[in-house]
Amino acid sequence: MAVKTNGFTEVTFPEELMKLLVSMASNWGDVIDPKTSLQVVHLKGAMTNQVYQISWPTNMDNVNRVVLVRIYGEGVELFFNRDDEIRTFECMSMHGQGPRLLGRFPEGRVEEFIHARTLSAGDLRDPEVSSLVAAKLREFHNLEMPGPKNVVLWDRMRNWLSEAKSFCSPEHAKELKLYSLGEEICKLEKELSRDHQDTGFCHNDLQYGNIMVDEETRSVTLIDYEYASYNPVAYDLANHFCEMVANYHSETPHILDYSIYPNLEERQRFVRVYLSSTGNQPSDTEVEQLVQDAEKYTLANHLFWGLWGLISDYLNNIEFDYMEYSRQRFQQYWLRKPKLLGTSGVLSP
Repeated sequence: MAVKTNGFTEVTFPEELMKLLVSMASNWGDVIDPKTSLQVVHLKGAMTNQVYQISWPTNMDNVNRVVLVRIYGEGVELFFNRDDEIRTFECMSMHGQGPRLLGRFPEGRVEEFIHARTLSAGDLRDPEVSSLVAAKLREFHNLEMPGPKNVVLWDRMRNWLSEAKSFCSPEHAKELKLYSLGEEICKLEKELSRDHQDTGFCHNDLQYGNIMVDEETRSVTLIDYEYASYNPVAYDLANHFCEMVANYHSETPHILDYSIYPNLEERQRFVRVYLSSTGNQPSDTEVEQLVQDAEKYTLANHLFWGLWGLISDYLNNIEFDYMEYSRQRFQQYWLRKPKLLGTSGVLSP
């Protein structure tokens, strides 16, 4: 069925989704006309799925029923197991984290709409907001989730590298140095896997669009757990720091501005709040160690999202220049590697 988004653009929703939405709205009992009164807003900034806000007027003055619809992107099964992601979603809900799952249809799902503000790119640089995010991230990492607690980062990258090679022409693969990335992944795994590093349940996609804040309570909610898994917590911090260079709502959302990468003081402040949020004050040595670990894990982040962008360019029809995004992530890896790995190719202790 074709429906209008934002009042003018038409989008075709699957029939199963429309039946689900009408059934939900009818069961509430206060929606004026469940089938024809729904209003659709396309929420921009998502790069894996298409996300829509659906609302209906009710017979109560100035009160609407609102849900969020997530239509899965093309080929996302190459990135993660959808059934595992749904189980994570439901478990997070049981922990009181994130929205509730309201319904599923073959192409996606319907979620509770969280009445909080999604962060903007600039919010990540606000010291108060950044401190709220740091404390929330520590809480997230300490969640007890079912299933194995093994680090998945390295095997996931190897799988993605294999997929990327299958899509690319030999010329393109040579340009992006894909044939050398297997060795790079092995080197990073060996050098970054340190005994002192904490492992936790990581979000792995901490861009500003996946972070929401309630303006009244100042509580933070992390959403979208598609890439969530157990990993070194330093990797998740590195991911968040890397995301501070992006603005996915600009005229060129694929362009990354590394001149605004958080400086040492900003990273130290974030890490200190992160470590102290459980009530124990960390030593300067503990802060510096985690800051250093996170900085080294930015290399793994660049390879991870570089491979993601490359595969997405062949699979996803969302309006986003995945290939240029991928090139920037790979370029940043090779640019930063000499400093972070040292001239000998071995990470300094």
